[in-house]
Amino acid sequence: MRSTRRHPLIVPFLLCSLVGLVAARPADARSDATDVGTSALVARLYEEAAVATQQYVAGQREADVVRERAEHLERLLDRERASIALLHEDLGRIARSQYRTGGGLPYTAQLLFAKDADELMRGQRAVWQADLALNNAVDKSRRAERRLARDEAKVAAEWEALDRRNAQLADLKSGIEEKLEQARWTLQGEANSSAAAGSCRGAVRLDQPEPETTRAWVPPVAGYALSASFGSGGSRWANLHTGQDFAVPIGTPVRAVGAGRVVRVSCGGAFGIEVVIEHDNGYYTQYAHLAAVTVDQGERVGPGQWIAQSGTTGNSTGPHLHFEVRVTPELGSGVDPVPWLAERGVTL
Repeated sequence: MRSTRRHPLIVPFLLCSLVGLVAARPADARSDATDVGTSALVARLYEEAAVATQQYVAGQREADVVRERAEHLERLLDRERASIALLHEDLGRIARSQYRTGGGLPYTAQLLFAKDADELMRGQRAVWQADLALNNAVDKSRRAERRLARDEAKVAAEWEALDRRNAQLADLKSGIEEKLEQARWTLQGEANSSAAAGSCRGAVRLDQPEPETTRAWVPPVAGYALSASFGSGGSRWANLHTGQDFAVPIGTPVRAVGAGRVVRVSCGGAFGIEVVIEHDNGYYTQYAHLAAVTVDQGERVGPGQWIAQSGTTGNSTGPHLHFEVRVTPELGSGVDPVPWLAERGVTL
């Protein structure tokens, strides 16, 4: 089951107009400036990639509109081509008629062969009428051909412009995603060093958007795919799985699911870098395998507030967020997070 919900994107224009959504400042003397810079870079690129993706999708929607317009014009062009073909047939018919009625004879020859003046005048009028019909048909055919050429050029120009724009958007999106992937693994390398040492770096303070919702409870990440579920078995766990995993890339903002107080920020061990929050209803939530934390122990948080960045520290086979709901802050007191959140209006 996949959620397609995302943080609202404040800047819908080109990325060159994007202001820095995320800036970092050290929380205390324990924070490392290089680590803070990497966390901020990942967060900023994460938002820029989302904007680039939105622009690319908008470009594809625009392409669909242009495609429909182009197909409509093509149908009109087909009718114009058919009309021109009929005009050419008319020109051929008129030319053949003139030839059969002697319309091509010089005026002197017509005088010699005419039986009387009336016949001459009738013949001359017929010639004039035939010439007029021929000239009108030629003019109409030429106008139609010029209109057809203009319409064909218009359709071709629209397709060329659209192809260029979509290629630029695709390149922009690809470039940002490449930078983001590199920055994510740099952040993960720093997190691995911290987890291996068992020493947390302290909170990395990231400027973050206002919470997108006024709801009391939210999912722990905005966009995800559900992976290992509560109670499932696996070779990497001594017992059954104790939480719900959310497959997300490294550096994805992790959110507090509800209001509460941070009671633990720790590094090392099977969970790698983790945060535990005590909520006002007496339950605890855990967020594990992180790459960085953005809160300190003892800090109050609100629903939807960024508290960390996801990663793959500790006993982890790949980037994801391990999320638990517990009745105590300790491992072994977990309840299934999916129905627990559902009871609070959060459907995963």
